[in-house]
Amino acid sequence: MKIAIAPGVRLFVDIEGAGLVPDGATMRQKPTLILLHGGPGFDHSSFKPGFSRFADIAQVIYYDHRGHGRSDRRPKDEWTLDTFADDIVRLCDALGISKPIVLGQSFGGFVAQRYIARHPGHAAKVILSSTSASLGLARKLAMFERLGGQEATDAAERFWTAPNAATWETYTRVCRPLYSANQPANDEAARRTMVDAEILFAWAAGEQQGMNLLPGLARAQCPVLVLAGQLDPVCPIEDSRDIAAALPPEWATLAEFEGCGHGVWRDNPEAAFARLRQFILE
Repeated sequence: MKIAIAPGVRLFVDIEGAGLVPDGATMRQKPTLILLHGGPGFDHSSFKPGFSRFADIAQVIYYDHRGHGRSDRRPKDEWTLDTFADDIVRLCDALGISKPIVLGQSFGGFVAQRYIARHPGHAAKVILSSTSASLGLARKLAMFERLGGQEATDAAERFWTAPNAATWETYTRVCRPLYSANQPANDEAARRTMVDAEILFAWAAGEQQGMNLLPGLARAQCPVLVLAGQLDPVCPIEDSRDIAAALPPEWATLAEFEGCGHGVWRDNPEAAFARLRQFILE
């Protein structure tokens, strides 16, 4: 379904699981888990079906960022982190959600970090998964070289310094299979993901180049779980360590996973989903 969050702005939203459930002689309110997908330019489909497992303990909200996927097209000047972060609040207002648990994966983690900075008292908890606070090209290139040699390093450098159709084609072929330690990048989830190349190239060449989200993390006012794979080439583990260090120590938890790449549940679903369940319930 599409939900209007502002005049002329509708987001595609899918909801899994009841929010209010019978519990003996009373009704119990489950927490709401809001999932922010990666990209930019992608859609929410990579969360399915894996995150269905949390519908027993939370109402799960999937949505496509403004202008992405099945959400309404929007002008380029709205493709900003501030807008995407504020959309979380707008969506919650439209659906009557208070104190959500917000999970941001990769680009969704950029959005979640800006959300922490702009709306520090809004969430009950935040999960920053396989994400970075800046472009951090040197770290990316070092990891791509470690995992894929000079060919991967060259392809990554060409794309991240000049995002376009030609550099993306090579990057997709050479670098994206290195994202996951155990699964190819062209698995079923990747094949069914909608990709808007215009958003991808514009954002990667624009705001992402000068992005620095670390200062805003000091404003966090809720528990934040930083979830990271030690073999992630595009959001290297050092980036997650920097994020955890930038958060107030009383709120930050860093969970590192050996042998895992980008999106740790893709490489070690049993351990990753168990850690997420623990964080949602604790």
